[in-house]
Amino acid sequence: MNLTSLGCLGLWCLSFSLSAQTKPLYENNFEKAEVGKVPEDFLVLDGAFVVKEESDNRFLELPGAPLDSFAIQFGPAVTSDVAVSARIRGTGKGRRHPTFGVGLNGIAGYRLQVSPAKKLLELYKDQEVEATVPYDWASGQWAILCLQVRKINDREWKVEAKAWTQGQPEPQQWMMSVDQKTEPLAGRASIFGSPFSGTPIQFDDLILSAVRPKQ
Repeated sequence: MNLTSLGCLGLWCLSFSLSAQTKPLYENNFEKAEVGKVPEDFLVLDGAFVVKEESDNRFLELPGAPLDSFAIQFGPAVTSDVAVSARIRGTGKGRRHPTFGVGLNGIAGYRLQVSPAKKLLELYKDQEVEATVPYDWASGQWAILCLQVRKINDREWKVEAKAWTQGQPEPQQWMMSVDQKTEPLAGRASIFGSPFSGTPIQFDDLILSAVRPKQ
């Protein structure tokens, strides 16, 4: 999708915050990407991701099989004072639902995950759940996910997250906010998915933005 077509799309998870800077560290809407391939600057950890095109819009797609968990990394390695956002679309099939999300700080870092079977939005640090909130996922609709890590002082960092369905109002406050006492690891941002419904998961408009630490 053309980022300008949705106005402040490039600032989705930063639009309410006066502390945000507007210049992305990285962005990719796949409009210039070659169909049938993965952009060369991506690191595929696992999964048959490829660029697809539908109704004049290009996006990255994870196929509906095999039924496992897959991820891809992008952008520069960062530690904190950074936010990642993406649009992600999946579909349910009967009682089966996909899971998907965005991450920061590499493989063992923070992950924001939509878990439709649980009707939850979950925030993980590595494999541990740090916070959850109820989340009403809309099958077949684009979901917007935002995850941010900020340094508060030399001994404290704050991890914030939110998600909503495209076309619905953006939450004015972070839906989850967790204080951390351990400095985040340096690592790249990521998108990930588990196509447990047997249908593809699509990713678009990936943005990594620098944000100012809390003053």
